[in-house]
Amino acid sequence: MQQAIAILDSGVGGLTVAKEVMRQLPQEKILYFGDTARTPYGPRPAEEVLAFTHQIVDYLLQYDPKMIVIACNTATAVGLQEIRARVDIPVLGVIHPGVRAAIKITKSNRVGVIGTEGTIRSGAYEQALRQISPFVTVEQLACPQFVTLVENGQTHGVETERIVAETLHPMKSKEIDCLILGCTHYPFLTDVIGKVMGEDVHLISSADETAREISTILYHRGQLMQSGEVPVHQFFSSGDAQLFKDIASNWLQQEIQVTPVSWHTVRP
Repeated sequence: MQQAIAILDSGVGGLTVAKEVMRQLPQEKILYFGDTARTPYGPRPAEEVLAFTHQIVDYLLQYDPKMIVIACNTATAVGLQEIRARVDIPVLGVIHPGVRAAIKITKSNRVGVIGTEGTIRSGAYEQALRQISPFVTVEQLACPQFVTLVENGQTHGVETERIVAETLHPMKSKEIDCLILGCTHYPFLTDVIGKVMGEDVHLISSADETAREISTILYHRGQLMQSGEVPVHQFFSSGDAQLFKDIASNWLQQEIQVTPVSWHTVRP
């Protein structure tokens, strides 16, 4: 049986990573878990986010994946090292891939980061950026309303543009030349964010870099799929399965099936 790449997120945001994995590694099977019943993770205490992450990992491990991708910046910030310590397969987060992309792109050494309250509060991006480039100036801004917009399918329209413009107003005066979308939900809003920030600010999604890193790790482990069979992906949602299906099918441009996961199923 084909071993899959397991991807987990607080909701639909990690689909940005899943889509890029499907593009770069079309023969790989994906198991995707969206914890839509408990989204957003950003305002929650770190201990709670960590507990949720452990629960989802335990659920996905029953399917014997060959890798786990924590496609949620908040969960990556609080739980990556702990999850890595307790499982015997590779575990990848989404913070460092995005950071490396930003360091490559910035010319002014002024990098903006937007994310959930939990991600910004953790300081994980600033720490990761300064590890690579000690002299970089990091401007950070929490954008708590963005996840709610995406989870409700409100990625375009006048009201969405108003909320994004008002939220990002403080970032526009920071003279950054690139902006890390430090939440995997935010690429759903790329068009609107790009319009607000202007063409001089390069938007960075970690999805592309994360997919490249997945490819590199699996190649070195000799675990890249070589057969020409079309993989059958599996999607799980702890909340509104129909809403998840609608958003996911539209984003991935293919019809998918979603397995609802109830609370008692997720709990160990």
